[in-house]
Amino acid sequence: MSAIAMDIRRNRLMLSYLIVAVLLVLLAVAGGFLSDRFLTWRNIGNLLQQLIVLGMVSLGQTFVVLMGGIDLAIGSLVGALTVFLANFLEWRPDLIWLALPLALIAATGVGAINGLLTVVLRVHPLIVTLGMSSIIFGGTLMYRKEPGGSVPRAFADIAYTKVGGIPISAIVLVVIFVLAGLWLQRTRTGRSIYFAGGDREAARLNGLPVDRIVVLAYALSGLCAGIAAIFLTARTGVGDPRIGVALTLQSVTPVVVGGTILAGGRGGVLGTFLGVLLVTMLNSLLNFVNVSSYYQWVIQGLIILIAVGIHSSRRK
Repeated sequence: MSAIAMDIRRNRLMLSYLIVAVLLVLLAVAGGFLSDRFLTWRNIGNLLQQLIVLGMVSLGQTFVVLMGGIDLAIGSLVGALTVFLANFLEWRPDLIWLALPLALIAATGVGAINGLLTVVLRVHPLIVTLGMSSIIFGGTLMYRKEPGGSVPRAFADIAYTKVGGIPISAIVLVVIFVLAGLWLQRTRTGRSIYFAGGDREAARLNGLPVDRIVVLAYALSGLCAGIAAIFLTARTGVGDPRIGVALTLQSVTPVVVGGTILAGGRGGVLGTFLGVLLVTMLNSLLNFVNVSSYYQWVIQGLIILIAVGIHSSRRK
């Protein structure tokens, strides 16, 4: 790729970041006018506490979308893991040290299976992950149809502990995003995700192990779902098989809004992080002005369509 083409792509990405940043400022100003409680430290703390779940599933989705794929199983996986954690810890609350790695290993394994099926079957990842989502969701409902289980206080502290008034979950999220960004930009494996996502055939001709990169991207998506499930279970205190249903659509919104192209090969985690901030702040503002959750779904869908339309027109 020529230096001019790279500069053009970089400038487009920076423009996407700038647009999202401006929208964040406008939302904050609008929220301050509409409610005197919106910009209070208490509400800001609540917003920061909510970031971790959407942030992690969106980060996982970013890895997959950069490869030109999509993960529709991520929401069902989060729901299944909350059920596992809450029921396991209700049975043995003293085994937190075992429950957490088991959840992360299982989540990573499911993600890797998604990638492997995509590679072996040569089927579009939308079909593979949709089928996996149905299997996970149905299997979880067979085990538990309603929310249940419980977690010990020590586990709940994961979600509610603060450092200097800032939720530890927000700190963890920022650290993970920084590490993910550095890994994508500064390591050979991370850059390979961009190359393979931009043009798989060219990547293969250049000797890149494209199939292994695909499996890795989906495994990382599963790992991110596992981290999200841990914090979500700690915050709610129960396992709910349906709690992740909305997360699948919600995980795509920040990715697209942040400038990552669904065709693959372009974008980054900074845009996703800004998109997470934007979606979280927007949902909070809509709740403050008593907008129904049904309308919020419509608004999120419109945001995705508008963002995709803008990026497509800019590419042309």
